[in-house]
Amino acid sequence: MTFTDNFLQRIDALKRLIAESDHIVVGAGAGLSAAAGLDYSGSDFRSEFAEWIERYGISDLYSSSFYPFETEEERWAYWARHIWFARYRPQAMPLYGQLFELIGRKDYFVITTNVDAQFEKSGFSTDRIFATQGDYGLFQPASGYPEITFSNREWVERTLPQISNCSIPSSLIPHTPDGQPVSMNLRCDSTFVEDEHWHRQALRYEQFLTKAQSGNLLLLEFGVGYNTPAIIRLPFEQMALQFPYAALARFNRDYPSPYLDGIRNYITFTEDFKLIFNNLAI
Repeated sequence: MTFTDNFLQRIDALKRLIAESDHIVVGAGAGLSAAAGLDYSGSDFRSEFAEWIERYGISDLYSSSFYPFETEEERWAYWARHIWFARYRPQAMPLYGQLFELIGRKDYFVITTNVDAQFEKSGFSTDRIFATQGDYGLFQPASGYPEITFSNREWVERTLPQISNCSIPSSLIPHTPDGQPVSMNLRCDSTFVEDEHWHRQALRYEQFLTKAQSGNLLLLEFGVGYNTPAIIRLPFEQMALQFPYAALARFNRDYPSPYLDGIRNYITFTEDFKLIFNNLAI
C-alpha cells in the first residue's frame, strides 16, 4: 500500500500502522531537531554568539565548528558556548515529547545522527537510543586513544563565566584526566571514538532489528537527507523492501521519494512536523 492521497487519509493510515505495529524503529536526522525549534542560525544564535559573529564573521553553529581559531584559548571559549547552546541550554522540545507520547508504550528503538540528546531529554530510554555520530555532552582524547569518552558538563559550567573577549584563561583549556588534549566526541574524521557505550548500543540496535524483522515493523524516518544516507535512509528503505511485514513512513519536506525501487509499503509526508504530530494526537 502506497499512500499518496490527501493529508488526513495518510494520517489515518499512519495511525493504523502505529496501532498494529509490533515493533517501531525511529530514524532521526537534523530535520527533526530543526523542526522542533533548535535553530542553529536564527535569532537565538545571533544573540548568544554576537561577539563571535562580530569578531570572526561566523554565520551558523555548524559551519563555525570548523573555524580556524588562532589560539586554543579562543577555540575552547567558542566551544564552551557552543556546547552550552546546543546541549545544555535547551530543555526537552515539545515535538520530541509528542513523539514519545505517540510510541513510548510500544516496543521501540531509536537510531539518530543528531548529537543534541533530545531523545534522552524527552523520556526515551537510553538503552533504546543509538546516537551514531556522538554527543555534544562528551569529550574524548583528541588522538582517538584510548577509546573513552567523558562528560564535559562540569567543564562547561566552570568555563562559561570565565569567557572574556572570546577567550578563556589557559588553565581552563580542557584535557583528559591523564593530561592529553581533548576533542569533541563528534564524528568528523578517523579519530572519532566509538566507546564501550557506542558499541553496546550498536549491538542492541542490531539485536532489535533481528527480533523485529519477522513481525509488524514500522520504520518512522524523520528529517533524514543525503549527508549520511547509509546510516538511516538507505537501510530503512532496504528493510521496507526486504522484511515481509515492514512499512516505512518518511517525513521529509525536500526528499520524500524512495531511492530504491519496489517498496510497496510506505507513506510520505512533506507537511510541517508540528501539523503532523498535532493531527496524530487527535
